[in-house]
Amino acid sequence: MSTVTIEERVAKLEGLVDGLRDRRASADTPGRDDWRGTVGMFANDDVMQEILDEAQRIREADRRQADAC
Repeated sequence: MSTVTIEERVAKLEGLVDGLRDRRASADTPGRDDWRGTVGMFANDDVMQEILDEAQRIREADRRQADAC
């Protein structure tokens, strides 16, 4: 059996916990408020406006078709 002291074991565990915290802090996973970075990213974008206009036309056509039933 190893003769590692409690102090050595605690020090090793503390190092592991610190490493996990560092890795978590630097992870590229999205956070709770990361959606805020996307607000306005398509402002003044002609292609995105075309997409939105076409989507609106499709929705209106779907509504007319549903109303006709």
